[in-house]
Amino acid sequence: MTDLDATTLRDSYDRHLRAHVPDPLPAGVSVERDGPLLRFLGFDEGGFLTYRDLGGLTGDALDELIGRQVAIFRDRGEPVEWKLHGHDEPADLPERLRAAGFVPAERETVVIGPAAPLAAALPVVPEGVRLREVTARADLDRIVVMEEAVWGTDRGHLAPGLAKEIAADPQSITVVVAEAGNEVVCAGWVRYLHGSGFATLWGGSTLPQWRRRGVYRALVTYRARLAVQRGATLLQVDASEDSRPILQRLGFVAVTTTTPYVYTP
Repeated sequence: MTDLDATTLRDSYDRHLRAHVPDPLPAGVSVERDGPLLRFLGFDEGGFLTYRDLGGLTGDALDELIGRQVAIFRDRGEPVEWKLHGHDEPADLPERLRAAGFVPAERETVVIGPAAPLAAALPVVPEGVRLREVTARADLDRIVVMEEAVWGTDRGHLAPGLAKEIAADPQSITVVVAEAGNEVVCAGWVRYLHGSGFATLWGGSTLPQWRRRGVYRALVTYRARLAVQRGATLLQVDASEDSRPILQRLGFVAVTTTTPYVYTP
């Protein structure tokens, strides 16, 4: 697929990515279907709710669906994220989620771009920085140290979560770090959705002193090359306002927004 029309890309995103279930699932993770909704249980950071669409649910029926999720995670004593997209229907879904106790986090932009042009370039990093693929838990823990330095919040769930994904299916994910000496200055991972034409890029946090030096761009290029080697033609990112302009300069197209709505018991 090479058409970069935003509507066409969004339709493909909805069809291939939004209700994707990894096979095999990481250890301890399970999926339950509740009407149009997929409910993921067993992640270290809590539950996750997603869907291709809500099948036309509105009014009381929609409130009942939302209420069931609240009850389940209240009983489990765990937070849960409802992944809301800007083009989701009905239009009053955000208000209904807030009324049920969900709180919106920072909105991101879903961007999609062709993998081949990025993969044709060599990743260029500043002097003293190297890119390295990692799988060892010690390296995943070093990513957590970097993430917590960037965001100032607990990111401890990342290391065990990534370790479980790698253990479940090492061919479905690659974790890459950018290192300066013994310090991780940036890290990201790429997930391969085999048979869909897509690979998805995650992470990308960069220590403040290493920003605007091409590290993040090099990490995108490196992962694009990995994706193309595995047959992907399109790359998708949930982009923060920091990374969105960089990705759009690299040929990515904004297709919708996504906002995590989180319920915490």
